[in-house]
Amino acid sequence: MAEQLKNILLDGAWRQNTGLVVLLGLCPLLAVTNTLINGLALGLATMLTLMVSNLSVSALRGLLRPEIRIPAFVLIIASVVTVIELLMHAYFYDLFRALGIFIPLIVTNCAIIGRAEAFASRHGPLPSLMDGFATGLGFCITLVLLGALRELTGQGTLLAGAEMLLGDWGNYLTLTIIPEHPGFLLAMLPPGAFFGLALLIAARNALQADKAGKPAQAVSNLSAENLVGNSHET
Repeated sequence: MAEQLKNILLDGAWRQNTGLVVLLGLCPLLAVTNTLINGLALGLATMLTLMVSNLSVSALRGLLRPEIRIPAFVLIIASVVTVIELLMHAYFYDLFRALGIFIPLIVTNCAIIGRAEAFASRHGPLPSLMDGFATGLGFCITLVLLGALRELTGQGTLLAGAEMLLGDWGNYLTLTIIPEHPGFLLAMLPPGAFFGLALLIAARNALQADKAGKPAQAVSNLSAENLVGNSHET
């Protein structure tokens, strides 16, 4: 069981990363990641949705008839997202306004219903919960990295707007990395998101290629499955 959970974590966070490898759910990833905080907030909301929906689908999988399973999955995901949206509206209103329509649009994220169908409906609660956490973690990391890259390039800061997520003391967390930055509008606009995502994908591929290209004695403990990036689902 421990080895299975480890493989699930590695697949979701790295080998089959939703944003960098599978390339699912790119609409919110590209739309709201103009700052690190926006990316982190949406990433955490998506991770929570994945964990709760995967756990719910796994627990109910024996009760759902095959012909209604997809509508049932959508209903479960929509219920979870609605609760998250109401909580954000109540406790993180400024952040709720900043993310706008992309909070309710989590319901339509194909990565979430994909995990419910491909994994949670076929496995027990604990592996399904870990799969939701791992997939959400990989997506959140991608959002944070892309948001940090765009914010740093576009306005020379990091953690701008942290008070929306962390309260008043978040005002002290904003870092000015490039003083008197003139601003780079392209990085903050949608084309900047595409350029930034392309750079992250290239960096991930370079790291993976470097890992696979090490001398044999350095990778002798790696399985062939890890080297070719196979998923635990196959």
